[in-house]
Amino acid sequence: MDVIILAAGKSTRMKTKKSKVLHKILGQPILSYVVELAQEVEAEKTIVVVAPGEKEIPEIYGDTLLYATQWNQLGTGDALRAAVDEIEADKTLVLYGDAPFLRKESLRGFIEFHHDKDLSILSVEMDDPTGYGRIIRDDKGVRAIVEEKDCSESERRIREINSGILLMDTALMKENLEKLTSDNAQGEYYLTDLVELFSAQGKRVDAYLIDDAKETAGINDRAQLAEGRQILQERIIEGHLKNGVSIIDPSRVYIEPGVKIGPDVEIWPDVYLRGNTVIEEDVYIGPGVDLENCYLESGVRIDYSKAIEARVGKNTVVGPYSYLRPGSKIGESCKVGDFVEIKNSTIGDETKISHLAYVGDADLGSNINVGCGTIFVNYDGKEKHRSIVGDGAFLGCNSNLIAPVEIGDNAFVAAGTTVDKDVPADALSIGRVRSQIKEDWNKSK
Repeated sequence: MDVIILAAGKSTRMKTKKSKVLHKILGQPILSYVVELAQEVEAEKTIVVVAPGEKEIPEIYGDTLLYATQWNQLGTGDALRAAVDEIEADKTLVLYGDAPFLRKESLRGFIEFHHDKDLSILSVEMDDPTGYGRIIRDDKGVRAIVEEKDCSESERRIREINSGILLMDTALMKENLEKLTSDNAQGEYYLTDLVELFSAQGKRVDAYLIDDAKETAGINDRAQLAEGRQILQERIIEGHLKNGVSIIDPSRVYIEPGVKIGPDVEIWPDVYLRGNTVIEEDVYIGPGVDLENCYLESGVRIDYSKAIEARVGKNTVVGPYSYLRPGSKIGESCKVGDFVEIKNSTIGDETKISHLAYVGDADLGSNINVGCGTIFVNYDGKEKHRSIVGDGAFLGCNSNLIAPVEIGDNAFVAAGTTVDKDVPADALSIGRVRSQIKEDWNKSK
């Protein structure tokens, strides 16, 4: 089976310079959801029909897809004609690049339904079918699909509508595609006219009716884009709830499709989980957390913090107001407290960085105390340099470690010290001016 994805729309109502199918829902383009459906059914070819001059879609998807250009905007039939020379499989499935809501289970059911048909239509019933093509049935199956603008009064009362998704015999499709005419109110070539042509030839034509009209919805403007986010977000959250995740207020969390969450995780409001984030079991994610492509091991507690491409070990506490930047690897049973920033650094087990510190381009061992106000000075104005701190070291408050520098195991850096040379194991580094008291100093001014 070959899959054709129609994606050559002008995006007029979206009021955008780029193709509407590239606008994102939950972190990925609308089109990606449709491409995933094609992958789900193991399509031999997936061909995307694009508008003239479209460059972004091929740049994003590369040679994972084939592309055909619809040079004239003359309807869905014309769009399929643009791709017809690429189609080789015995069956052709037509999907829409702006309709990302079809469930995989529904698509599988549709394909199974088609096994003894020549042309199958995916249909739904709507309380208000205004604007949609109506399914016209007879005792043999589906006789025709009539577009809204061409409907008679009696046909307008029909509630079963065409989703636009078709599955058909390729040879018959190619034979009849050239018979399409533009003799209709829009002056376009309707792909749905194939239904009437197949039926008139005595071919087996029928419609597979699904229950949820949301599955066939398209996205044409910003309001529908916002509604689409809500539809897909509700599905994702429903799946996590079924898998044993506690979400305090599902309406106030954001979870992208690539996120994996273990059982007995508790998620509080105003949480953003993005990309390929993985959260193991028994993790507490408090309010105000934003994670992107992170890995949290079991027992982690984090709140009011942001992390990007970071890994946090078992039973570590992060936050509030911590910032873990790319390349941060935090060990087990650590403390990363308020207003701590870590970048491109490894932190050993049971190390405590409790507040007001910057750790950049450093490798810290285990059981280290990093005092309040400690700064790893990693940039000399031209290049970044790394620092090393051994197991059991103590870094006093307001220490400055000027990289590259190494602090040995169990070494002690006194509060207020600027370290600009290596400190041996078990040694004390102290580099501050001893305080002096000058009596009546202020009176002399």
